[in-house]
Amino acid sequence: MKSLNPLKILFLSFLGLFIIISCSKEKLEDSSPIPLLKDVVPKITPKGTEKYLAKNSDYVFNQEEVKTYQLILREADLSKLNADPTREEYVEAALVFEGDTISPVGIRYKGSVGAYLNCLSGTDWSKPSGYKTCVKLSMQIKVNWQDRKERFYDLNKLQFHSQNYDKSQLRERLGYWLFAQMGVPAPRSVHARVVVNGQLWGLFGLTEEIDNRFAEYFYKNGKGDIYKEVWPLKPNGEVQTSKALIDALKTNEDKPDVSFIKEFGGAFAASNAKNPMDSVRKYMDVNQIISYSVVDRLIRHDDGPFHWYCNDLASCYNHNYYWFEDKKNRKMHLIPWDLDGAFEHVIRNANNIVPIADKWGEISNNCGLINLGNPTFKQRSAACDKLTAAWMSFKTEYSDLRKHLQQNILSDEKTIKQMDIWAKQIEPFIKEADVFYNTGITNEFNKRATSEATWNSAVNTLKSQVRFARTQP
Repeated sequence: MKSLNPLKILFLSFLGLFIIISCSKEKLEDSSPIPLLKDVVPKITPKGTEKYLAKNSDYVFNQEEVKTYQLILREADLSKLNADPTREEYVEAALVFEGDTISPVGIRYKGSVGAYLNCLSGTDWSKPSGYKTCVKLSMQIKVNWQDRKERFYDLNKLQFHSQNYDKSQLRERLGYWLFAQMGVPAPRSVHARVVVNGQLWGLFGLTEEIDNRFAEYFYKNGKGDIYKEVWPLKPNGEVQTSKALIDALKTNEDKPDVSFIKEFGGAFAASNAKNPMDSVRKYMDVNQIISYSVVDRLIRHDDGPFHWYCNDLASCYNHNYYWFEDKKNRKMHLIPWDLDGAFEHVIRNANNIVPIADKWGEISNNCGLINLGNPTFKQRSAACDKLTAAWMSFKTEYSDLRKHLQQNILSDEKTIKQMDIWAKQIEPFIKEADVFYNTGITNEFNKRATSEATWNSAVNTLKSQVRFARTQP
């Protein structure tokens, strides 16, 4: 057989791309073969007039509608991703959005234990492994792939969260919205419909990446760095090591300077600190950090910065947060992350791994290890951490802000109304995936997508949890 020259290969790739783009709607409605990119992912040079170059990220995170994103990649690359999602290695793809094609971009699966739960062939849930078994897995799209200079609506990355764990599909979006309502900069989150190689994958949460683009959007008058999941203090109260801080940097990795965050940690580690509340005032926005604490505790974000997991007292750690270090204004800002379990533990604990043992400000077992029923996941009281303890000193501010959240924001007129708006917005796409994947399957356990009935029940459960949280002392 005569081999194809590179130009012909590129032409056929573009042809396949065009066919998929123009016929994607029809392909959702029948089972005919879908043309795929078999040889190359085309490199498309922007003309400069594309809409994604002219508008900013507010367009992506518009709260008023669900937008569709199409991803097209070689079948071999899709198979590679599906064979071992935990490798989290990028492959090339094309992103098609509202008439524009951005190609190539990088795509990979993403997530930790919770994101892969019951969605891989491996049998040990605590160590995810094996091939993909769910329809959806969380994905990251790297627009600045291969040093691309052009951004996508001023963004470098897109994160699509599968929300397989949350049958209401609303907890993450609601959690971030509540932080924002209380004046805490938090990732913007909307819903998105995703189609891959012409096939519907369903509804995802499109949640903002916390990176330099996030920092420039929310802290326009600031200049500094983003850190992921590193605490300024060690479990023993000493200042965190430079290596740990540098390893956690999400920005300026080439020229790291961790002197300010170490100074911040040192203000609370010092044994002769006269008034830690003064240090909070000096290095943080008090209203913002106490508002953060109020929202976190009211929605029971029990897998966040106030949950200290411990094997022993020297190895305690927390996660699911970021820091923005504003060197220009000399302030530190805590940023929430991973809220798919928001409100889950409000009425009762959903499991014995994640829930925090103490109420805000309380100490259990004299700062020793605590066992809530799962000996593998011991914890330590958050109030034993010097930084957290300093925040807990603002008792009047905490009480006032909590009352404001409960009375003025968690009301039916505010939060439940907003949930109803979102539910109406995503309902057609819940139904679409239900019909597409579950037709003919009667056993709820065997259904491949969240059914409409399960979704309705989960939304009502979440509403009950919100109303319960509003009444708690």
